[in-house]
Amino acid sequence: MRTVALAVGVAVLVANTAGVVRVLIVPRPAGSTATAPMRVVRAVFGQLARLPKHYETKDRLLALSEPVALVTLLATWLVIATGGFTLLDWGLGRANAAGAFAEAGSAVFTLGAATRGSTHHVADFAAAASGMALVALQIAYLPSIYGAYNRRETLVTLLESRAGTPAWGPELLVRHQLVASVANLPSLFAEWERWAADVAESHASYPSLLYLRSPRARNSWVVSLVAVLDAAALALAVDPDGAPIEARMCVRMGFTCLRDLARVLAIPFDPDPLPSDPIALPRVEFDDALARLAAAGYPRSREPDEAWLHFRGWRVNYEAVAYAVADRLNAPPARWTGPRRLFAPESLTPMRPEDRRPAGTSARQHATPPPPADVRGEPADVRGEPADGVR
Repeated sequence: MRTVALAVGVAVLVANTAGVVRVLIVPRPAGSTATAPMRVVRAVFGQLARLPKHYETKDRLLALSEPVALVTLLATWLVIATGGFTLLDWGLGRANAAGAFAEAGSAVFTLGAATRGSTHHVADFAAAASGMALVALQIAYLPSIYGAYNRRETLVTLLESRAGTPAWGPELLVRHQLVASVANLPSLFAEWERWAADVAESHASYPSLLYLRSPRARNSWVVSLVAVLDAAALALAVDPDGAPIEARMCVRMGFTCLRDLARVLAIPFDPDPLPSDPIALPRVEFDDALARLAAAGYPRSREPDEAWLHFRGWRVNYEAVAYAVADRLNAPPARWTGPRRLFAPESLTPMRPEDRRPAGTSARQHATPPPPADVRGEPADVRGEPADGVR
């Protein structure tokens, strides 16, 4: 029995070490076995979040999910290490299982303070080194995680004043037009292209970042990314001559980012959709966005039908995968980001600050433009590919 315990103990320690290395050191997603405790915690919090009625309460529960999952994973590694060294000590001839457990636990959790009378110093030193290495790696891992998190959230927070909360693509263009800052759109799209590249690299390497929610309940990195991509696609669709080249690059990097992260989440997607493929966003929603842009005075050089074809050609590249990622991560139920199983009854509309300038100023008022007076569903089917649809 002691020989069997020794072999099992060695196997447990090797498997535990391999899991730690894959999660904390290797810069790519770990297998499902190594992160099983985290998946259990996420599933539990997902079920608990179904109980409250209001979004804000659900969001507070979900915000705890990933921090608890990270702590649970560290605790699991320490417990498994203690169990492995217990089997190892007992297999090497410790008097009884209780003594082996006390020796292993003392070494792992007190970093080498072995019980008096130990005769297996090599195993005790290995246990102490294992406990110290686990704690040190986790201490080094968390700053890396939160450093990438802070980089991500800085630009998400900056988007609040530009696209509302939660962010929405048409609102971004409307606000820039209302404050006469359309000329700033090229730099914004360039910033978000770099941001998408950073998120693709960091979140694919450390998937825990995907589940860390924004500090503000209505903010979300995936919702913000979709809003910027929609704004770029709208600009390219309605006014191709005036749209900056940075908008094209932003869309390209944006859907590349979403696809990379979909692979991490094991979400299937079509890697090469046709510009003529249908999208889930109804035509009536697009027409409403055009009416808002027109009310704000945003330039348009294409008729609605033609603009819709081009917008569909851009959005087909990222819509389905964005909807799936947003649903998997329980992102806020913002406009144009698809349905959520957890937030089915709700749809959050972006809030715009009230215009408090003195009456009689010549600048346009910042009130939300009203929807078109009469939008009656989708027009007859129009086939054909837009000339500049990205594939």
